[in-house]
Amino acid sequence: MIKITKLEKTALTPVQRKRVAAYARVSSGKDAQLHSLSAQISYYNNYIGSRGDWQLAGIYADEAMTGTKDTRPQFQRMLADCRDKRIDMVITKSVTRLARNTLTLLETARELKSLGIDIFFEKENIHTMSMEGELMLTLLASFAQEESRSVSENQKWRIRKKFEQGLSTTCNILGYRLENGVFYIIPEEAEIVRRIYDDYLSGMGLSAIAKKLRRMGVPTKRNSEWSRNSIYHILRQEKYTGSLLLQTTYRKDHISKKQMKNHGELPMYYVADSHEAIIDRETFERVQQEIARRREVCDYRPAAGPHLFTSLVLCGCCGRHFYRKYTASGKKYARKPVWICKTAMNYGKDACPAQRIPENILIARTSEILGTADWDREKLMEAVVEIQVPEHNHLVYVFRDGHKQDVFWRNPSRSESWTEEMRQKAREHQLKIIEERRKP
Repeated sequence: MIKITKLEKTALTPVQRKRVAAYARVSSGKDAQLHSLSAQISYYNNYIGSRGDWQLAGIYADEAMTGTKDTRPQFQRMLADCRDKRIDMVITKSVTRLARNTLTLLETARELKSLGIDIFFEKENIHTMSMEGELMLTLLASFAQEESRSVSENQKWRIRKKFEQGLSTTCNILGYRLENGVFYIIPEEAEIVRRIYDDYLSGMGLSAIAKKLRRMGVPTKRNSEWSRNSIYHILRQEKYTGSLLLQTTYRKDHISKKQMKNHGELPMYYVADSHEAIIDRETFERVQQEIARRREVCDYRPAAGPHLFTSLVLCGCCGRHFYRKYTASGKKYARKPVWICKTAMNYGKDACPAQRIPENILIARTSEILGTADWDREKLMEAVVEIQVPEHNHLVYVFRDGHKQDVFWRNPSRSESWTEEMRQKAREHQLKIIEERRKP
């Protein structure tokens, strides 16, 4: 007799798959390196996809110039996804792929470890969640950082040897090309340089010259927009006289790679008559004198360091921040600080019509908003996220608790800003004009 046993239905236990992401990076934008990046992405797609217990959480790939910086967008996006609990594990090829900066590497590893996220370095076969992971990571990262420093020092040595021979290593100025350390004129670009010098000596301002070149469709060296800064750089560039001053800047260190102006920290090398000139020495000196004359008449210089409203005032027209400068209409009026949209300042009113705001207006309105005159930058930033400028004479204060407050202002008339001494001089000047008219 056949015995039949009924099997009751049982629920299947779902497989909890680990969400695994991969991080890849190449060190430059060269074709071979970009092919390497593509190969890494393809590899991780196959590698993670072949595991039944893993789920692909994303592949983050940067085309970075270096592994020492924290500004890699895909790296930052990966960290954000980790903080949002979208990733359980990160795989990368080696320690140097994630970072060559020991501090950055350890901070990243420790943060992800605190979130319960493991990092697996394939080449070194290290899991950060393991007992020995952080010790090995510290040692390997230190070696990677030292290797980066050694490469940087070797490169600096090669560059300085060229400087000692009177040879330039880069050419990023309009009018020249560089071949074997020597500058050669590009005729059509040289003509633009001469036109800029002529226009400036004829009385045109920096913004007016930039506007003229943009209107004419004249290309720049780096395919960017003409601005007052780019015009100023050309007018101050001594290479156009046929001479070179080498090592005027240097990099602070191999980690930050911050470009610093050389004020005597390193030797500089002057090479007279090293190449064919575009601008003769007399014209160049006349331009420098004119720059100095205009600066004296209308002092327009940025203030040093962060001030009360640095990075807080946001232009509603172009989205860029306002920044502080000193300006004056002439010797008759005292220098005064104002806040100006960077786009309007560099590219003119055609690019951004935002008006400049006197600093005393900003201080007065902010005191009203905060309800006290006893405040500084720290107290302001504790209360306010940003100050928007949607239109002329209109400010919007955005507070950290989410609410906004509109403020309107007007620029005091010129007569209100006159001192009694200025008024007396004006009266005397007017009386003199009347007397001259009465003469037969």
